[in-house]
Amino acid sequence: MDIDIIKQLLEDYKAGNVALNTVLEKIKELPYKDIGFAKVDSHRKIRCGFPEVIFCMGKTPYQVVKIVEQIVAGKNDMLATRANRDVYEAVSQKYPNAVYHEQAKTITIRQTQREPQKGLILIITAGTSDIPVAEEAKVTAEIMGNNVQALYDVGVAGIHRLMKNHGELLKANVIIVVAGMEGALASVVGGLVDCPVIGVPTSIGYGASFQGIAPLLSMLNSCSAGVSVVNIDNGFGAAYVASLINRTRSVEGGCG
Repeated sequence: MDIDIIKQLLEDYKAGNVALNTVLEKIKELPYKDIGFAKVDSHRKIRCGFPEVIFCMGKTPYQVVKIVEQIVAGKNDMLATRANRDVYEAVSQKYPNAVYHEQAKTITIRQTQREPQKGLILIITAGTSDIPVAEEAKVTAEIMGNNVQALYDVGVAGIHRLMKNHGELLKANVIIVVAGMEGALASVVGGLVDCPVIGVPTSIGYGASFQGIAPLLSMLNSCSAGVSVVNIDNGFGAAYVASLINRTRSVEGGCG
């Protein structure tokens, strides 16, 4: 939809030939920006509530910078995931306010100011080695406008560490559980709380964990009914879903 079509649509609305709901629906269909090697979805925020996120793996620093340009031009917050330092340095040369989150391997540029959602997203890891995936989730949830807290290294090998923080679990609107090895922590947490739990299996573990397949299957087979699961090492995906849940529960007056 180009600018001439938009002008015509607005003129038709002004003349009373098109209903307001029709105009809004058409605006939601607004196009992407074609920059050759990428087609940047410039109106994803209108449809989904948050701008397009850049997955940096497989992209050159130049390509990432050009995509960042399109997102930032729309006065949007920008999030880039799986970014190495070379990519960050290329982005920061043009955007000095870009922030690199070393453990999370993410880049953020904030252009909006907003109060965090009232509800709490709690991120839990089984072990210290799971923290990088958890940090990806944390950065994602924060830039999407959520109140986020983290509780690290409370796996089932020392379950008393988790139980000591049971009160913190009960404050959350949604909990993200990040665990490798056998991935049992998600089921344990799911049996303790009345809010949604999102399991993130990680590729951390010895040979028989099969780079995250074992915890993935454990979480998918969880006997705790409130547990859902995202892909291996997908902290970003877990945080995105958690943000959608938190937004809904905060509006409805959920447990947070």
